[in-house]
Amino acid sequence: MTNQSIREAAAGLFPGGVNSPVRSYRSVGGDPLPIVRGAGPYVFDADGARYIDYVGGFGPAILGHARPEVTRAIAEAAADGLAFGALGPREVELAAVIRDATGLERLRFLNSGTEATMTAIRIARAATGRDLVVKFDGCYHGHSDGLLVRAGSGVATLGMSDSAGVPQAVAGLTAVLPYNDPAALIRWFDAHPADTAAVIVESIPANVGILAPDPEFLQVLQAVPRAHGALLIADEIITGFRLARGLSGVLPAADLVTLGKIIGGGLPIGAIGGPARLLGLLAPEGPVYQAGTFSANPAVMAAGLATLQLLTPAAYQRLEQVARHLENGLRTAIRRAEAPASVVRYGSMLSLFFRPEPPRDYAQAREADTAAFARFHRAMRARGVLIPPSQFETWFVSLAHNEPEIDATVCAAAEALREACPA
Repeated sequence: MTNQSIREAAAGLFPGGVNSPVRSYRSVGGDPLPIVRGAGPYVFDADGARYIDYVGGFGPAILGHARPEVTRAIAEAAADGLAFGALGPREVELAAVIRDATGLERLRFLNSGTEATMTAIRIARAATGRDLVVKFDGCYHGHSDGLLVRAGSGVATLGMSDSAGVPQAVAGLTAVLPYNDPAALIRWFDAHPADTAAVIVESIPANVGILAPDPEFLQVLQAVPRAHGALLIADEIITGFRLARGLSGVLPAADLVTLGKIIGGGLPIGAIGGPARLLGLLAPEGPVYQAGTFSANPAVMAAGLATLQLLTPAAYQRLEQVARHLENGLRTAIRRAEAPASVVRYGSMLSLFFRPEPPRDYAQAREADTAAFARFHRAMRARGVLIPPSQFETWFVSLAHNEPEIDATVCAAAEALREACPA
């Protein structure tokens, strides 16, 4: 099948022709790109074109694509059978590796990041006997009803539905505050000291591009909820095992942590971790119900184990070196093109914003020139470089990227910036 024939068939089968909205390429003015295989730092479309890939499955492909150790582990697990509905040895092994790397006392495996954050909030409400949850504008925690919420009309107001089908009664249990604004969080708890069950936040916001957390904000975030008996939930679905072997270290005082992406080696996974006193609230040990037919699927566990075994300290040093090379090259390309753009990087995560200064919150991120990004995206794709099809998604560098791929990317970006921002 060709790119066009796949797109035409998909259009009659799936809403918008895709199975997840960002894959539609609508925000960059293109058609969905059918990818048929990946190898190392590259992906290939159905017409045979090759691209240096910085989408990385939106996070999990930290080793690159089709790493032999991972595909072999999946094949061996699949040969033993795919679904038993029973406890198995691989989930014990993977949980032990994660525990040793993170210090999380207990874990529960799930099938997605959405399930993980949804369950974390359910635990927090059960532990505190409270209903209200605080999130931050621009932080994404999956598509469960209570978290698919946008900010209300005031700085510290209850949220509003951000999707059709989400009842206002559900959205109204979530407050949406501005990110990097410690005063707003303090004001919220001054007004709702005994009603708030939890504050949930991405350790490094990476779903509006990357936002760098201010130190004062982090201090207040870790102190104020606890002072009022609320839990802090650190969403490390993207950052867990991405920035270091274990957690990011940004929110060491978090009560609950959600994981995903990398710990599944590219297969569907989510996890929640924390102290036994909180995880023990989950059924069958406690009164909080959560279940999943495919949770801790043996093939997923095998992929996660194989991946984490390869993420050594030396691997993270290598990721830092390669990502820094890319960051420096992009900064130079921006300067030479005199483009109104900026770069933000944390480890092997990177964002290029079409605004002169990096944003510190979602309001500033929305000021980025999305039309310029769309032109940039198309120009990069034409030069064989695939970046996420949205100004508000993060680029991911993998261990399969080497200097030749980075140099080619920077050369492509230098030309693409001039097309995106003509004088």
